[in-house]
Amino acid sequence: MKNIPLLHIHESLGAKILPFAGYNMPILYEGVNIEHETVRNAVGVFDVSHMGEFLISGPNALALIQKITTNDASTLTIGKAQYSCFPNDKGGIVDDLIIYKMKEEEYLLVVNASNIDKDWEWISVHNDVNADMKNLSDEYSLLAIQGPKAIEAMQSLTSVNLSEIKYYHFEVAEFAGIQNVIISATGYTGSGGFEIYCKNDEVEHIWNKAFEAGTAFGIKPIGLAARDTLRLEMGFCLYGNDINDTTSPLEAGLGWITKFTKDFVNSEALKVQKENGVQRKLVGFELIERGVPRHDYEIVDKDGNTIGIVTSGTMAPSLNKGIGLGYVTTPFSTPDSEIFIRIRKNDVAAKVVKLPFYKK
Repeated sequence: MKNIPLLHIHESLGAKILPFAGYNMPILYEGVNIEHETVRNAVGVFDVSHMGEFLISGPNALALIQKITTNDASTLTIGKAQYSCFPNDKGGIVDDLIIYKMKEEEYLLVVNASNIDKDWEWISVHNDVNADMKNLSDEYSLLAIQGPKAIEAMQSLTSVNLSEIKYYHFEVAEFAGIQNVIISATGYTGSGGFEIYCKNDEVEHIWNKAFEAGTAFGIKPIGLAARDTLRLEMGFCLYGNDINDTTSPLEAGLGWITKFTKDFVNSEALKVQKENGVQRKLVGFELIERGVPRHDYEIVDKDGNTIGIVTSGTMAPSLNKGIGLGYVTTPFSTPDSEIFIRIRKNDVAAKVVKLPFYKK
C-alpha cells in the first residue's frame, strides 16, 4: 500500500484508515452522516491525493487526447476543464477523467487512483503521434474543499475572486502563500467548492492554512465514506461500481460526453450502438419501502424475474431513504417504472427516478 503525504495528519485526527485503490486512505472521522451534512451545509476537506495526474503536451497533444477520449477536447480553452472517458476497443470504459487545458498544447489529465497504471499504459499504447507524456501522480497532492461555505471560507487565502470561477473552470494562482496552485471549481459532491492541486511538499502548509481560514465556518476533515454518499445523492458514476471495462458510455447515461463529431477509439461501434439503441441502461432508483440497497443486489420485476443489478446503493443522509444506481433492461428505465430490489430474499419495492436524487 502507498501512503499519501498527509497520512500522519489523518492518523493524528483519529481517522479510520483503510486500504483504498492501492493507498492507505482516511475513510471516516466522526461518522458518515455528520461528515456528509458538514459538506451539504458548511465546508469540509477531503484528501484525495491518491488521484492520478498525467501531463500531455506538445504539438500533437490534442490529437492524442481526441483519439483516446469520447468528449470533444477541441472545445477547451485555457482555464477550462472537461469531464470525459477513455473508451476501450470492446465497447466498455477504461476510466473516466477530467481534462484541464493548462496552456496551448498542454493538458492535465486527472484519472482514478485505481487505474493510474492501466490508464498510463493505455494512453502510451495509443500515442503514435509522439505527444509528450509525463506521469506526475507521485508528485502532486489534491485537496477537495467542498460545501456552500467554501468560497467564503477560502477567499482570504487568495487574491483570485473565487466566486468568479465558474463550474468546470480553474485558475493557476497563489493560494495560502504558495505559487502555481491549481484552484479548480470542480468536485464530486454537488455542494460547490474547489479542488486544490499542489506539490506534495506544499500540501501540509495548504491543509493547515485552509483549516485556519475555515475555522469560523465550521470546516472539518471528511473521509471517503461520506464522499461516496455525497456523490451517490448526485447520481455521479464511480469507476469500478457504475462504470467499468464492460459498460458502454451510452448504457451508463454518458451520451452527453460521447461526441461523434470526431473519430476516437471504438467510435464506429458506439455510433452503431447509439443508432440501434442499448439493451440496458444505468438508472437511479429510490426505495418506496424501508431498506438499504447494496452493490450487486439483484433488481427484479413484480413477478420476480431478474431485470438488472445494483451498482451503488446507500441510505441517503440528506434524504433519509434508500437510493441507488443500477443497470436495468431498457423497458424498465423510464422514470416512475416499478422495480424491486432483492434484499436478503425479500423483494423491496422501488421506483426509477430522474437524477440527481439530491436537489438543492
